[in-house]
Amino acid sequence: MEIFRKAAVVRLRSNKEKYLIADDDQESVHQDRRGTTKNTRWTVEIVPGSNLIRLQSCYGKYLTATNVHFLLGATGKKVLQTLPEKLDSSAEWEPISDSGIHVRFKSRYGQFVRANKGLPPWRNSITHDIPSRTVTQSVDVLQIRVIKDDAESTHSSSTFSRIESDDSFTMTLPPNSEGRLICYEIGDDRGNIDNETEQKSLIFNGTELTELKKRLEEETGIEDIMVCSRNPLNEKLYPLQLHLPPNNTTMHIIVVPSSFGTNSL
Repeated sequence: MEIFRKAAVVRLRSNKEKYLIADDDQESVHQDRRGTTKNTRWTVEIVPGSNLIRLQSCYGKYLTATNVHFLLGATGKKVLQTLPEKLDSSAEWEPISDSGIHVRFKSRYGQFVRANKGLPPWRNSITHDIPSRTVTQSVDVLQIRVIKDDAESTHSSSTFSRIESDDSFTMTLPPNSEGRLICYEIGDDRGNIDNETEQKSLIFNGTELTELKKRLEEETGIEDIMVCSRNPLNEKLYPLQLHLPPNNTTMHIIVVPSSFGTNSL
């Protein structure tokens, strides 16, 4: 549950590399391999005073467990986008942890969101049902809500963090000791940063700078980068060397082309 207190927007991805899609009819949902559209983005709302969450589509409607059978004679029931006049428990999902790591989304009916496969009409459909077997899936966290210790205000920075999960479109929570938050901005070969560009972030395991550079190249699509930090005294950038700080402390870095070294250092 703790990860949901940090995740503002998520994408839900199955082990078949298909994403939970909010259909353009603003009512139905399905699975699709295209994961870059706005329809894959689900905003996380925490139900006050509980361990329940709501998932809101890009159309402002909520992922809802209905009592309508997907097919007559079948156990699976429809999962839809709805916007009731008054929110009730049908739009609330309980993250259920398995072995402290794997989490599934449980509906008020005691069933779980399920990504179906097989022949049409089951193929690519989404239901809530009693799982018949375990299927590994994942959640891409697109935004992290950072809660300040000395204030009640919050702010968000986007991320693209993969977290393993279990059964239907669900989630795996990382062990507490695993990974650190890397907040990064992208600069040009002179270190200039576009102030209109949103800060991004990711979860990174380890202390090797070379591994972080490889991960950042994958995330940004930029080849041959330099990872820098900003000197708090003179605001100048300096390249990181060899290893990251210990203890998984949060880091704020600037990603620049390797040519930055010849132009600015």
